[in-house]
Amino acid sequence: MMQKRDTCQHPIIILSLCLRQRSERRNERMLKMPQQDYIRFLREVEGCSVNEIAERVGVHWRTAKKYADQTNWNVSVAKRKSRSPVMGAFMEIVDTWLEEDRLLPRKQRHTGVRIFQRLRDEHQFTGGQRTVLAYVQKRKSEMELERAKTYERLEHPPGEAQVDFTTLEVSQGHHMLTYKLLVMSFPHSNAAFVYPTPAENQECFLEAMKQCFEQMGGVPQRIWFDNLSAAVVHIEKGGERQLTEGFLRFCAHYRFEAVFCNPYSGHEKGHVENKCGYSKRNWAVPIPIYENHEQLVAYFAEQATQDHQRKHYAQNRRIADLWEDDRRKLLTLPEHGFDAFRLAAAVVNKYGEIRIEDTTIPLLGMVAPGSEVLIQTFWDRLVILNGHHQKIREVPRPYTGRTADVPWSKVFSGWLRKPRSVTHSQFLRMLPETLHVYVTVKDLAERKERLQALLHWSDVYTIEQIQEAIALLGQDAAVSRVTGILGMKYGSRDLPITWEEKLSPPGTRLEGSLERYDQLVGVS
Repeated sequence: MMQKRDTCQHPIIILSLCLRQRSERRNERMLKMPQQDYIRFLREVEGCSVNEIAERVGVHWRTAKKYADQTNWNVSVAKRKSRSPVMGAFMEIVDTWLEEDRLLPRKQRHTGVRIFQRLRDEHQFTGGQRTVLAYVQKRKSEMELERAKTYERLEHPPGEAQVDFTTLEVSQGHHMLTYKLLVMSFPHSNAAFVYPTPAENQECFLEAMKQCFEQMGGVPQRIWFDNLSAAVVHIEKGGERQLTEGFLRFCAHYRFEAVFCNPYSGHEKGHVENKCGYSKRNWAVPIPIYENHEQLVAYFAEQATQDHQRKHYAQNRRIADLWEDDRRKLLTLPEHGFDAFRLAAAVVNKYGEIRIEDTTIPLLGMVAPGSEVLIQTFWDRLVILNGHHQKIREVPRPYTGRTADVPWSKVFSGWLRKPRSVTHSQFLRMLPETLHVYVTVKDLAERKERLQALLHWSDVYTIEQIQEAIALLGQDAAVSRVTGILGMKYGSRDLPITWEEKLSPPGTRLEGSLERYDQLVGVS
C-alpha cells in the first residue's frame, strides 16, 4: 500500500493529471451552442444518460452533465474585475495627484514619468515605469469622461427669464450705427421682449430691463444673467459675486432674484443665447432704418409681439398661449419706475467748461469757474446740477450722436458689376430719395453710366452733396453737368484750387492782356 501511494504522488503523474484537467476545462469553455443544444436534445428527447451523452459527444462527464441538466439559458454578462496587482495599492495615490493637477497651471502638473518617480521614491513602489504610464494614460481618459458635461432638455418653470445683449447694425440719416439689443426671453413659453440701446453700460442695461418689464406688464421672479460688467464688479475665489450698487438697487426695487451663470458657461442660459441669434436673423435683416430712437423701439417691440403668434418649437401651441403661464407668475410692477443714472462731481475750469466722457460741455455764464457741479449720467442724456442741486443744463449723452458712414464706394462698385441688383439691395433704402430715383432708372446702360459716376463722386464728395447737386440740376442732367456743378460748389480733391504753370522757359511768360489781340483784328 505504501508503494502504491508513492506511485500516485509521483510528480510526473500529478503533472499529467493537471494537464488533463486543464484540457477538459478548455474544452468546456470552447463548447459551441450547437453542441450544447445537441446535448440537451440527447437528454430530453432521446433520454440518454450523462455517461452516454459524454461518450457520444466526446466531452467530459461534468461538461455533459452541466448542459444536460441546465434550465436557465439566458446569457450572463458578468462584470470584469480590474486586475492591477502591482498598481492596486497605489491607484488611490495616483488618482489624488491627477485630480489635484486640475487646480494647477498646466506646466506644473504631473507627467507620467514624474508620477513613477514619486511612487518609487516616496512610496516604495516596486513596479515598472511602463505599468505606471499605462495606468496614468487610462485613468486620465476615464477622468475626462467623468468630467464630460452631459446636456439634457431642462424643464423651465413659468415666470423665469434669461437676459443677454446682442450686437447689430442699424441705419439713421444715411449713416450706419452699431446698436445693442437687450433680449429678455422666457424658456417656458419661448416668448421674448427686446429693447435697443446705443451701448452696454449700466445705465443702458437697467433702462432696457425696465422698459421690458413695462412691455410685459410685470417682473419675472428669477432672471438669469451672464457675468456682465454692468452688474458684476468681480467674482470672488469662492464663486461669490460682488455686484454693482446700481444693480443691487434695481433688484431690490423690482424684487426679483438675480442668478448668475458660472464663468465661461454661457450654455447655462442657452435659451436667450439662441433667441439673440434668432432676433438678429429675423428682425435685423435687412438693416433696420429709423429716424429717431422711439421709432426703432417701436419697430423691435412690434416684431417681438408678432413673433408670439407662431407655434412653440416643441409644443403644438402658440407662444402667446404659453406666455399666459409665464404672465400669471410675474411680480407686480412697483408704483414708481426706477431712474437709472450715475452721479459724479466735476469742477468747472477757468474757461467755464467741464469735461466728461471725452466731451467738453460749456457752462459759461451758468456757474462761476472753479465751482463744483454734479452730473447725472442717464442712458441718453447728461443733466448738470449746480451746488443747490438745481438743473442748469441738459445735453444728449455723447455716444448717442456717433455714426459711421455707409461704405458707399463698395456698394456702388457692387452695383456696377450687377446693375440689375440695385432694386434688390438693402442699401438702396438708405439713399436719399433723389439718389434713390437717380440709380433706379430703367435703362440699364444709363444706370451703369450713373453708377460709374457715383462710384467716382463718392470718393470725393459726401452723399448729401451729391444729392444736392442732382436735385439742383434735375434727374435728367448729364453726368458731366453734375460733375461740373459739384466741382464748382464744393471744389474737388482731384484738381488743386489754384494751378501754377511751370513748364514755359524763363523769360517767355508774359502778363499780357487781350487788348493787343483786339488791335490786331481791328476791334476797339
